[in-house]
Amino acid sequence: MRTIGGTDLSVFELCLGTNPFGWTAGEQESFEVLDAYVAAGGNFIDTADAYSAWADGHVGGESETVIGRWLAARGGRDQLVIATKVGSLGGLSAENIHARVDDCLERLGVDHVDLLYAHRDDPDTELEESVRAFDDVIKAGKARYLAISNYEPDRLEEAIAITEREGLAKFLVLQPQYNLLERSYEQTRAGLVERYGLACVPYFALAKGFLTGKYRPGQAGVSERGRLDGSAYMDDRGWRALAAVDEVAAAHGTTDSAVALAWLLAQPTVLAPISSARTAEQLAQQLPMVRLELSDAELERLGVAAA
Repeated sequence: MRTIGGTDLSVFELCLGTNPFGWTAGEQESFEVLDAYVAAGGNFIDTADAYSAWADGHVGGESETVIGRWLAARGGRDQLVIATKVGSLGGLSAENIHARVDDCLERLGVDHVDLLYAHRDDPDTELEESVRAFDDVIKAGKARYLAISNYEPDRLEEAIAITEREGLAKFLVLQPQYNLLERSYEQTRAGLVERYGLACVPYFALAKGFLTGKYRPGQAGVSERGRLDGSAYMDDRGWRALAAVDEVAAAHGTTDSAVALAWLLAQPTVLAPISSARTAEQLAQQLPMVRLELSDAELERLGVAAA
């Protein structure tokens, strides 16, 4: 377990992403994934009100609804750290933040979430209005702590400056895209994370499935989920990185997924990678990362191969 700085939240080293729930994973499959995750010691669940609004016939909230039904069936809310996000649907006006948070809590069947993210920046709303609204949510007891995702570095700093200047609830966690093949975080945001003492909880930790090893040279894209298709990495650099992952996985007798996640977990500032699973079998490929210790030479080998 690792503790999020500035909080009393201790979280499992693998955060369970739930964007497939209610979309490519039905309720039974989703329950099986959640059960297997908790049985392995997991307690950190990530969702959003926008999951899965992009799918035909969906409006968003499908993932939260499935999680809420699972919580009602299984119990154990107090042992979990639940994170959700608002802002992708309708923006970050104060009115929309409050309405969306209430909807999230209703779908999840809880009176508060542990982490509430600003899912993405809203250029049509004054940043101070959004930040104050999030502070109001904290004061109302509907979320314990705040987090932020998909903000450009300058806007992230501006949001933090407002909280410091006005004495508002702080953003304690940043959720950026970061994995072995997506490294811009290292140049653009890692320094800010260190400067402000944020925890980094990166998404797309397996490069949209590419780093699981399911993609191979000469093979067409194999995504079941369309928009999360890892075939964009099917080039010389991608194959070079995947070959290194294969090599390290073979040396440890483990999976490509576990190696890619363990590399990310070992990076400075990273608290816990987020990775989703559509089935319990997919989750089982990822869980060994928690116990996998890569040598300095292996970490360097992976990093150089993907450079």
